[in-house]
Amino acid sequence: MQMNGSSSSFGPGGLDLAQSFFKPIQNGAPPSTTKCHTKISVVGVGKVGMATAQTILTQNLADELALLDAKPNMLRGEMLDLQHAAAFLPRTKISASADYSVTVGSDLCIVTAGARQKPGESRLNLLQRNVALLSDIIPPLAKNSPDSILLIVSNPVDLLTYVSWKLSGFPSNRVIGSGTNLDSSRFRFLIADHLDVNAQDVQAYIVGEHGDSSVALWSSISIGGVPVLSFLEKQQIAYEKQTLENIHKEVIDSAYEVINLKGYTSWAIGYSVANLARSLLRDQRKIHPVSVYAKGFYGIDGGDVFLSLPAHLGRGGVLGVTNIHLTDEEVEKLRKSAETILEVQNQLGL
Repeated sequence: MQMNGSSSSFGPGGLDLAQSFFKPIQNGAPPSTTKCHTKISVVGVGKVGMATAQTILTQNLADELALLDAKPNMLRGEMLDLQHAAAFLPRTKISASADYSVTVGSDLCIVTAGARQKPGESRLNLLQRNVALLSDIIPPLAKNSPDSILLIVSNPVDLLTYVSWKLSGFPSNRVIGSGTNLDSSRFRFLIADHLDVNAQDVQAYIVGEHGDSSVALWSSISIGGVPVLSFLEKQQIAYEKQTLENIHKEVIDSAYEVINLKGYTSWAIGYSVANLARSLLRDQRKIHPVSVYAKGFYGIDGGDVFLSLPAHLGRGGVLGVTNIHLTDEEVEKLRKSAETILEVQNQLGL
């Protein structure tokens, strides 16, 4: 079923108002064939998918937004709800369908679809169901948009990004997971809150697994260009390592707190994904901690694995991984995080 956007044709005779309403100027040339049209597809119109779609629209990141979901009634309702806001938004063509043909020619495919955990269900079984779900999603996405970038948001994001890479056949630089981009935003917020500064002036990364084994890179944190830990040491200002660990724990627990309070997370991850879309499609060359093919970095060599590292993002996807200096302790924690992910992959036989 195809549910397209608006049309300029009215009535049984198919009167084309665009042709009647506008008269072309004399001696004009046809439109340029140079591609300047940007299309983003969002797969899954749940809370996260719609927060992502809404943020993409308000930030004017695409000329066309395609929504895809297996629930046609909800899908059409969400499409219409967004279309009805057209007078308040930048002009974007919005289409929706349960058929993958709606995603044809996408520059960026964002996957937010995922199964929810059933009462008493093991994490491993949930993983198996999500892997099966992606087996139905990724191949047709790759077929319809073979030159696109895949951005995986569904959790557990590191494992599902790896699965998407295998299923798509895409080169590793064009398969990315949202990873710890949001974790790092939470981290920056908490540090900024402690020091009473703007979070945008804080440089701080969470890397590794998007989960309990994530790694806070305390050694590379800076405020306005000033390395925090080096500054404290030079000024002989004492700090307790436990205080730092408590902040990291608060980052890990913050998503659980939001879920316990409102039932799900949506707005922050929507902004995070739109932030990544901007860097990718507008070739911003910004550094983001996202889930990338990590084998060969920082001594990670146990197998093919995706986890978050500070990545240089642009129109070609992952342009490179930033060579940040890590302490020996941070490197060891990062390797253990990779081992945690690889262990689950092996359990699933991936």
